[in-house]
Amino acid sequence: MRVVVVEDIKRWKSMLELPGQPKENLIEALEELKKKIPSKEVLLSTKIGHTVNKMRKHSDHDVASLAKDIYMEWRTFIKDHSNKPSIEVRSDPKTEAFRKNARKLLCEALDLEIDHPLAENIEREAFHLSSRLISAPYRRTVRALVFSLKHKPEIRAEVKTGTLTVPAFVQSHKK
Repeated sequence: MRVVVVEDIKRWKSMLELPGQPKENLIEALEELKKKIPSKEVLLSTKIGHTVNKMRKHSDHDVASLAKDIYMEWRTFIKDHSNKPSIEVRSDPKTEAFRKNARKLLCEALDLEIDHPLAENIEREAFHLSSRLISAPYRRTVRALVFSLKHKPEIRAEVKTGTLTVPAFVQSHKK
């Protein structure tokens, strides 16, 4: 029996898909994905397989090689275990609505179109650091992030260019 938390898969996926990520972040995301073997349903619903497959063509050899290993491992596993059940863990609708609103506020603060991957990435990181709970600390963190992005143009610029990485930015505002 294996348990795969869909939120974790989506978090690593949004990190891999964000343009201009430093190599360390890509390797970290891939290393974490390597520890997981998502079910066929999770692979289809999150499209993480597509993302990992694309990373096989990455210009950095280490990133491409690690992505290739994961892709092959998952493919083999799915072939061998296609008939065994797995458990998926998802958020409730209230949590999802709350998080969607947080992403909207982050998009506005970043001055980006709604549903921009950067805002999603920041929100997923904040959610992760708050033990995946919509708690008072999560709400305070999101408020602090939105405030910083709205009122500190130099921080907003660093986050948008990737000079300040998402994990570092969120960690520095954790409440």
